[in-house]
Amino acid sequence: MTVTTYKWSIDRYHQAVQAGVFEDQPVELLNGEIVVMPPEGEIHACRGDITVEYLRYLLGNRAQIREAKPITLHHNQSEPEPDIAIVEPRFWEYNEHHPYPENIHWTIEFANTSLKKDLETKDKIYATANIQEYWVINLKATELIVFRDPANGIYQSQQNYSSGSLSPLAFSDISITIDILLGKQRWIPGN
Repeated sequence: MTVTTYKWSIDRYHQAVQAGVFEDQPVELLNGEIVVMPPEGEIHACRGDITVEYLRYLLGNRAQIREAKPITLHHNQSEPEPDIAIVEPRFWEYNEHHPYPENIHWTIEFANTSLKKDLETKDKIYATANIQEYWVINLKATELIVFRDPANGIYQSQQNYSSGSLSPLAFSDISITIDILLGKQRWIPGN
């Protein structure tokens, strides 16, 4: 017996969301399949909050920081909800549609229980959509994995960091302290 799964289009997925089909279950659309998102643990939520505030402090009004909100990737029928998406500040435009790849500077995922999905599925989804930069913060290994240079559905560059500083491609004048992202260095807004 052959099992055939139903592939969702983004439009059909939006219809189901608007109808309230998934309102009691957090899900995201990946490669035309609906994937249940696991709940966030304390460390995931805390690191996410600190990173968002830190990036807002560094970037000011140069970018919009979206937390766990959808981005629309028509190339592969995906509408993931990255933990953080750093996008062009087009607040009112996003009233009509979620950010498209051309609006996205880079995405960040915090991985504790989702490391396999973030490194083996989402990396390809983001690369296929030509998102120039994708960061995975591995909470278990306390490291930052940076993917860059998408081509033919895969990132050509992968670098692992456990300390130091890094400038995102879209904002080469900004220096991000990796120890703050990894929780090795405390940061308080305004300091």
